[in-house]
Amino acid sequence: MSVAVALETLPGFRRRFRVTPANGRVQTEVEDDYHCMSVIVHHDGAVATAIEPEMRRAPWSTCPGAIEQLKNTFIGVALKDFSIKGEKKINCTHLHDLAILASEHAFDTTPTVYDILVSDPIDGERLAELRRDGETVLSWSEAKFQLVTPAEVAGLSLMNMRTWIDTLDPIKRKAAKLLQWGNMIANGRSIPLEQQSDATKMPPNCFTFQPERAVVAKRIGEIRDFSSGVQSTATHEPLGEYKPAF
Repeated sequence: MSVAVALETLPGFRRRFRVTPANGRVQTEVEDDYHCMSVIVHHDGAVATAIEPEMRRAPWSTCPGAIEQLKNTFIGVALKDFSIKGEKKINCTHLHDLAILASEHAFDTTPTVYDILVSDPIDGERLAELRRDGETVLSWSEAKFQLVTPAEVAGLSLMNMRTWIDTLDPIKRKAAKLLQWGNMIANGRSIPLEQQSDATKMPPNCFTFQPERAVVAKRIGEIRDFSSGVQSTATHEPLGEYKPAF
C-alpha cells in the first residue's frame, strides 16, 4: 500500500496552507489541530506596506500579543528580504511562516493549497506527506525525529535538514520546509496535554516562550482532529472532505 493511500485512512495530524494572491496583496492561511491563523501582506510591488495578522485559534493565552510583533517585523521590508529578515524566535513562528509564504507567492496569478498529512505512530514510525494542489510533492517516514525512508534521507534528523533541503529544486525545497515543520508539530499528538502545558519548560523559540511571557502563559484553545472527524466541541469532516475555517 502506498504512503498516499495509507495516509488517507490513518488517523494523524492534518495541516493546510492556503495562499490567495491578488493585486497589491496576498493572503496566507493555516489550520491544523492546534492553530487557525491568517496573514495578509499588502505591498506596492516591492515592499510590504501593511500587515494584517489574525489568530482565530491559538494554543496559548499570550499568543495574540504576537500580532503587533509581526507588523513591527515586516512592515517596510522588501518582499525579497522577508526570508532573511530573521526575528522568528521573537515572533509567533506560525504567523512568521505565513508572512514568508506570502512573500514567496506575492506575484502568483492563481491560489495555491498545501496539505500536510502525518500519521500517528505505527510501530513507532510516522508516515508524512506534502501535497500541493492535491498532487504529492514529497513524502517520507520518520521515527523518533529521524527519517527512515526514502533511502536518500534515511538517518537525517528532523531538527537538522537544512543541508539536504538546500540541494532540492525550489518546489521541493518549499515542500520540505513545510513538511519538516508540520512533522515536528505532529509529535504533539503523542504527548499528553498536561506534559505540554507549562510554557516555562519550553525552549525560547517563539513569542510566547520568551522568558517574560512563559511565566504567565496559559494553555488555551480548541484542539481539533481532522483525521477522525472528532474535535473537542464540534464535528468536522475527514480530510477527504476537509473544510477548514478559512
